[in-house]
Order: sequence, then structure tokens, then C-alpha cells
Amino acid sequence: METRSIDPREHVMEEPRDDLFDVFTGFNVMLGFMTVVFFGMVIIKFIIS
Repeated sequence: METRSIDPREHVMEEPRDDLFDVFTGFNVMLGFMTVVFFGMVIIKFIIS
């Protein structure tokens, strides 16, 4: 009976990704979404008033 332990420092299943690009992409997507929400609320405010 042999148990095999996997060393978590090996990072076998890790995908090669560009973290800085992911941060910029997430920031830009969130900024664009908030801009759309902002202008949507402004338009709704002018329609109501």
C-alpha cells in the first residue's frame, strides 16, 4: 500500500497567464460597465424629470 503525496509547490496544473494584462482587462471592463450604468441613470433621471 503506497500513498503518493503531491507537493503543492510544483504548480503542475498552473496555466501560464499574464497577470498584469488580466488586471488591466478587468479594470477596463468594470470601468466601461460603470460608465454605461452612469449614463443610463442620467438618461433615466432626465426622462423622469
